[in-house]
Amino acid sequence: MSKPTKSEGWVANSLTSDPKSWHNSSLVSVSQISSSGLRLLCSSAASMRALVRAEGGDDRLKHRILSTVFYEPSTRTSCSFQTAMLRLGGTFVHVDGGKGGNTSAAGKGESLDDTIACLQCYTDATVLRHPLKGSVPSVAAKSSKPVLSAGDGVGEHPTQALLDLFTIWDELGLGSDPPPSDEPIVIVLLGDLKHGRTVHSLAKLLSTSCTGRPVILRYCSPPSLKMPEYVKEYVTNASTTDHVTQEETDDVQSALEDASVLYVTRLQKERFEDEEEYLSLKDSYIINQSLLSDAKAPSNMVIMHPLPRVNEISTDVDDDSRAAYFRQMENGMFVRMALLSLILLGQA
Repeated sequence: MSKPTKSEGWVANSLTSDPKSWHNSSLVSVSQISSSGLRLLCSSAASMRALVRAEGGDDRLKHRILSTVFYEPSTRTSCSFQTAMLRLGGTFVHVDGGKGGNTSAAGKGESLDDTIACLQCYTDATVLRHPLKGSVPSVAAKSSKPVLSAGDGVGEHPTQALLDLFTIWDELGLGSDPPPSDEPIVIVLLGDLKHGRTVHSLAKLLSTSCTGRPVILRYCSPPSLKMPEYVKEYVTNASTTDHVTQEETDDVQSALEDASVLYVTRLQKERFEDEEEYLSLKDSYIINQSLLSDAKAPSNMVIMHPLPRVNEISTDVDDDSRAAYFRQMENGMFVRMALLSLILLGQA
């Protein structure tokens, strides 16, 4: 395991296979988690799934309270964190800090730092989403209690990337012993790679050796929406064993020919300054049964999407056995249950 180093203000690789290393830690970047820590989290998430299906949950977080504070819209992230807390016997308070929200003093001019400091007087941890890149790490650095990032603008969305990684791990059977294959895993990241914080975090995660197999990251996007250089540089620098290869294309059919995973993202309309540019690009890639057939996409390829979708995946794909995006969403609750147990109790 590589030695912990400073990364964007946080200690890289500090969250390890030792559950105690997670206790009372904030989570603002995937770079905090070591390869062994990722394997622990995947194993713990699988245990949480078994727990929910057998018992519905337990009471390990009884009398613990989570605050969920969202300055941008959310359905899946907020509800899965809240449900995860309830499944483990805890409870939550929710603050809608976005435009038009009526439960936050932000409308009266209160600063983000003050809002979180006040909530931490009442709760044990905070889940925070904010539109400004770097805002969540900044708040967490001053916080006396754990802060978990639910996304900061076009920065990172670490818990989304973790549930995506768990889905890949689970769908491809990477946790089996022996592993099903030693062939490279080809992961196609498709769509708005410039603004999509989910793909930024996922690419960073996959730069570790957590999959146990070589990885080809194939970025497929319109030329103006390419993966940012700083993300590609991070992947190159973090992949010390050269197990990750990065490729770029704008041809979706050729990209899918040998794909293990297709990860589709919507165009982030809210991030575009020019609506005309958005309108000219919004239909660049539409995944439907016709395209999957024409592209000769593998019959065992896994199709993922962080949701919400607009029109980039047709509903005619929903009944395809390769469509994993609703299983992916359910996995979000299991992963967040595992995170809450590790961070609040130091228990996997």
